Amino acid sequence: MTETSMIEPDEFSESDPLQVANISQSGVKTVKAGMARMHQASAESITANTAGLEQSAVVAIKANSVSAHRSAIVAVEAEEVLSQKSAMGLVQAEKASVVGYTAAVVANNAEVHYGVTGVVVGRDVHAENARTILLVGRNVTGPVTVLIGRRSALIAGLTGGLFAGLMLLLGQVLFGRK
Repeated sequence: MTETSMIEPDEFSESDPLQVANISQSGVKTVKAGMARMHQASAESITANTAGLEQSAVVAIKANSVSAHRSAIVAVEAEEVLSQKSAMGLVQAEKASVVGYTAAVVANNAEVHYGVTGVVVGRDVHAENARTILLVGRNVTGPVTVLIGRRSALIAGLTGGLFAGLMLLLGQVLFGRK
C-alpha cells in the first residue's frame, strides 16, 4: 500500500487503486484513490473505495464507504454513509446513518438521529429524535417529527398543480399563437 500526502492543489490520479491519499489542511481539486482521508481540508470531488473526512468540505463524493465527522458535503453517492455532526446536501446510499443537518437522504436503510433532515426516502427508516419535512418509508420506526404529513403533502401538491396549470393557461391566453 502506497501512502501519499497531498499538499498541492492539483489532481491525485488513480494509478494504483490501493493508494492512500492523506490530505491535511489544504485544498485539492480531485482525489482518486483506494482510500482518501481528509483532515481540515477541502476537495471538489473524491472517487475512492473508502473516504474519511474530519472537519473537511467536499462538493461530490463517490465511494463504497464514506465516514464524515464535523464536515460539509454537497453530494454523496455510496454503498454506506456514516455522518456525525455534519452538514450534507444529497445522500444516496444503500445504508445511511446521519446525525446533523441533511437536505435529502435516499437509502434502502436510512437512520436519522438527533438532527434535521429535509426529505428522507427509504425502504426501512429508523429515526431517533429526528425532525424532517417529508418522510417516505415502507417501515418507519422510532420517534420522528414530520412537518408535512400525508394530508398536508396532498394539499400542497394539489395547490401547486392547480397554480401551475392556471399559470400555463394564463400564458397561453396572453401569449398564445394564432
